[in-house]
Amino acid sequence: MPDVLAEVPANVLAKLDQIESQHAALAAQLEDPAVITDHRKVRELSIKKAALDPVVSGYQRLRKLQHEHADLKAALDSRADPDLAELAREELPRLTDQIHAVVKECLSRLVSSDDRAIGSVILELRAGAGGDEAALWTRDLLDMYQKYAAQRGWHFELLDLVPETDAGGIRSAVVNIKGEGAWSELSFEAGVHSVKRVPATEAQGRIHTSTATVAALPEPESVDLKIDWATEVEEFATRAQGPGGQNVNKVETAWQIHHKPTGIIIKMMEAKSQQQNRERARRLLVAKLYETERQKKLAARSAARRSQIGTGDRSEKIRTYRYKDGIVADERLPNEFNLRPIIAGDMADLFKALIDQETARRLAEL
Repeated sequence: MPDVLAEVPANVLAKLDQIESQHAALAAQLEDPAVITDHRKVRELSIKKAALDPVVSGYQRLRKLQHEHADLKAALDSRADPDLAELAREELPRLTDQIHAVVKECLSRLVSSDDRAIGSVILELRAGAGGDEAALWTRDLLDMYQKYAAQRGWHFELLDLVPETDAGGIRSAVVNIKGEGAWSELSFEAGVHSVKRVPATEAQGRIHTSTATVAALPEPESVDLKIDWATEVEEFATRAQGPGGQNVNKVETAWQIHHKPTGIIIKMMEAKSQQQNRERARRLLVAKLYETERQKKLAARSAARRSQIGTGDRSEKIRTYRYKDGIVADERLPNEFNLRPIIAGDMADLFKALIDQETARRLAEL
C-alpha cells in the first residue's frame, strides 16, 4: 500500500473491499429475471445499491489514483529519463492532494452508507405537555413531514391517527415514509419538539410552550428479525374508538397486538378493514423490535450514540420552534434556521447540517 494511504486504517480498507463485493452482488441481483418481475424487491435492492454507489465509485477512483501514484514514484526514482523524472516531480504533489481529497470523501460516504441503505422509516408522533395546544402542534409536525416527503418524492403513508376532537389537533399518529435517504435524514427527528407560540385557544395573547414527541424507527426487511408469532405474540380484533359513525364503534375493525417478551402493546384502527390494521400493527411491532436490537448493537460499539424519545417533558427537547422570533433552534447545532421554510417542509438545510455533524463524529471514531 502506498505511503500516501498510511493514515487509512486497515480495517477501513477491508470494509471498503467488503462493500465493493456487496455492490457487485446487488447489481447482479437487479439483473436477475426472477427479481426484475418483483417490483417491491427491485425497489429495496435499488435503494441499497444507490446507497453504496458513491462509496464504490470513490473507492475505485482511489485505486486508480494509487496506480498513477505508483507509476509517478517509479518514474521519479528512474535515472534513465531525466525529463520524465522532472515531470513526475511536478505531478506528485498535485496527485497526492487529490488522493487525500478522495480518501476524505470516500470515508465520509462509508460512515453513512448503512443509514442510506435503509429506505423505509416509521415515525410515531405523540402530543406531549401542553394540552390542546400540544395536540395542535403534533398536527403541525405531521403536516411538516408530509410536505417534506412530497418535496423529496418519498412515499408517505398514514398508518394510524388518533384525533383530538376538542381543538382539531391529534393525540398521536403513525406514518410510514419510504424513499432513498429517508432514514439517514429522518432519524434525526427522534426526540422532543418544543414550540413557543400563542395558541389558537389563547384569548389573552400569551406565549405558551408545548411539546410533541417523535420516534423514528427504521423499518427492516422481514428477514432481518424473527418473531415467534404463535407463542410470543397475542393479537386480537377490537373496536375502534373516536369519530367515524356507528361502524367504527360497533364493528371490530381495529387490531391490537401484545408482544409478551417486551410488553409492547400496539393498537391500529385507522384503516377501514381489520386485515389492513392487522398488517400495519405487525409492521410497527417488527420496526420497534428491530430498533431495540439495533440500539443494543450500536451501544456496544459506541456509548455516545443518540437515544430515542423521552417522556415529553420540556427539558428533553431536541429542537425548539420559536414563532415570535421566526426561528428554529436545534439543540445539536450551533446555528439557527428560519421557521417559515421549515414549517412549510423545506428541511434540506437543517438535515444537511445534522448529517455533516454526525459524519464528522463518526469519522473521528474510525
